[in-house]
Amino acid sequence: MRWFEVAGRAAAGLVVAIVASSVVGCSGDEGTGGEGTGVVPDGVERIMVTSREHTDADVDYPTIPPAGGDHLGVWHNCGLYTVELHDEAAVHSLEHGAVWITYRPDVGVAGIVSLTGQLTGVDKVLLSPYPDQEAAVVATAWARRLELDGPDDPRLLAFVDTYRDAETAPEPGVACEGGIGEPPADPLAGLR
Repeated sequence: MRWFEVAGRAAAGLVVAIVASSVVGCSGDEGTGGEGTGVVPDGVERIMVTSREHTDADVDYPTIPPAGGDHLGVWHNCGLYTVELHDEAAVHSLEHGAVWITYRPDVGVAGIVSLTGQLTGVDKVLLSPYPDQEAAVVATAWARRLELDGPDDPRLLAFVDTYRDAETAPEPGVACEGGIGEPPADPLAGLR
């Protein structure tokens, strides 16, 4: 082989290595950094996220609720909502390091009051109903999710402490306000 062929193959190999590391870095998986300051609670699922592009299309996410992927160019303002949020905007909030706590409405008033009490005053958190999920309560961060036993599961706050603004999110520390939504009941505020 001539030198320019060897150099060309070496350069192609370097490009492949850079692209591969970028894909892993965008996936929100282990290669992106630490789990945050808390202790990882038992049962946390790691979700492979392969893309995080902005889109105006509805996205068919592999998990319910979604734990990352393509999303709207605008995010939901963090806060405690009493109405369903838009998956694609909530995923953008997750990209910014937010944690999204969702509950089935059948947890009842006492369950919703418990969740609200635990999360009031906690920044970078979304709380909203999600009728289609299987578990009563699910805690979701970018590429991480945890099905909880109910509103009073002690793993809830451990998950929030561990993944809120953690380096597992592609853009930790980015704003969770200035987007859309006005808790508790207007997820479209700012779009009209």
